[in-house]
Amino acid sequence: MESGYGSSASSMAGGGKRACRSRSNNALLRQEAAGGGSRRKNACFVPSLRSSSPRNPRSRHYGDRFIPNRSAMDLDMAQSLLSEPRKEKGKENTAVMSSPEKVTYQKLLFETMMMNRTRILSFKNKPAPQIADEGHFANASFRQSVPAKRRRTIPQSAERVLDAPDIIDDFYLNLLDWGSRNVLSLALENTVYLWNASDGSSSELVTVDEEAGPVTSVSWAADGRIIAVGLDSSDIQLWDSGTCRKLRTLRGVHRSRVGSLSWNKNILTTGGEDGKIVNNDVRVQSHIIQTYEGHNQEVCGLKWSSSGQLASGGNDNLIHIWDLSMASSNPPQNQWLHRFVDHRAAVKALAWCPFQSNILASGGGGADQSIKFWNTITGSCLKSVHTGSQVCSLLWNKNERELLSSHGFTENQLTLWKYPSMVKIAELTGHTSRVLYMTQSPDGCTVASAAGDETLRLWKVFGDPDVPKPASKTVNAGPFANFNFIR
Repeated sequence: MESGYGSSASSMAGGGKRACRSRSNNALLRQEAAGGGSRRKNACFVPSLRSSSPRNPRSRHYGDRFIPNRSAMDLDMAQSLLSEPRKEKGKENTAVMSSPEKVTYQKLLFETMMMNRTRILSFKNKPAPQIADEGHFANASFRQSVPAKRRRTIPQSAERVLDAPDIIDDFYLNLLDWGSRNVLSLALENTVYLWNASDGSSSELVTVDEEAGPVTSVSWAADGRIIAVGLDSSDIQLWDSGTCRKLRTLRGVHRSRVGSLSWNKNILTTGGEDGKIVNNDVRVQSHIIQTYEGHNQEVCGLKWSSSGQLASGGNDNLIHIWDLSMASSNPPQNQWLHRFVDHRAAVKALAWCPFQSNILASGGGGADQSIKFWNTITGSCLKSVHTGSQVCSLLWNKNERELLSSHGFTENQLTLWKYPSMVKIAELTGHTSRVLYMTQSPDGCTVASAAGDETLRLWKVFGDPDVPKPASKTVNAGPFANFNFIR
């Protein structure tokens, strides 16, 4: 105790001397600062903790440099970093080290979630949100906001229901078609009716004789004015819908009824109950120019693709892919491009993909109940989906990757599928009999369906048509056309 007290006293005495020297040194520093003289070599300069610069109200406040700012900290990230198990040096996990992929994955995951942040404490305030510059580039094209895509609502009921009395309930016929001039044609026994979707008016185009009828197929040409009418007597009539005048009759093409029709520019392709497929050039007197032979039963489905391939489906459960250049007046054996035998029932439903011209969708009848997708270049089946009911017709959505199918027993529904996953999007019910006929409006948004319940229903299943934007008038457009200011 005593020895400790003595040493303290002596140190205090020595401290008094050092205090005196410190005061003299401070006085000397003040004199040198005032007089501008040179500093002594043994003088030490102690900087002030206060900033010598004047306080600027605009300057950002950083707070105390030793006390963290809690409001600027990300507490969730801090908890994650603190709770993360630390690895000791030289003791790496052998399982992880043996898998470089896992190490890379964990590193990328950490950088993505933490956004390369490793600090827990924050000594600065949160940065103020950046305000878009209203200066030189405010009107640049890349600054313009893109409008959000409008959400589509799929109606659960038909938009309009029309009567279709005496419609023939026959799976192998094609009695409904929608022309490019927005006129719908429907065959009811011996009469073909026209319904203008623009103004809702209806008219009668033709009523054939009992010996020639009933009407077994209708199909509009690309111009939306000429319509082909197939008859039970094997004749095909061409009519001008504008003047309601018959242009000509194609005879001697088939030996029995003509149940399917398809146009390819000036070529009208007909499929008959005799199993033959015939190309007719409607411009010339001798209209039969090519014949395809491959089906041994009635041809109930015909569709031309935009690339010049023809798909045919028949009651013999077969699908043939034909090429326009491979046919001849005297057909050789095996003249088809592909022959698909996977369906177990009649194939009437055929539809070419609008965004990939070599993809064909087909639907089988009651004993098959499947939708299949084919690559017509390789001849392979891409996908097959069991629907649970007879597939009567298929239509592609022209604006989205979707497929619509119409069905028979038991639900008699229309089913909307997402392609290529083939997940059901919606089921449209209302028909009380199998939905045999289906066609699409020119704008691709409305679908018309006709069934054995003698009703014609209109569905806005594919949304509203896109309104074309007016073209902007640009005068002397150049590399700086999108900027309003130079400085």
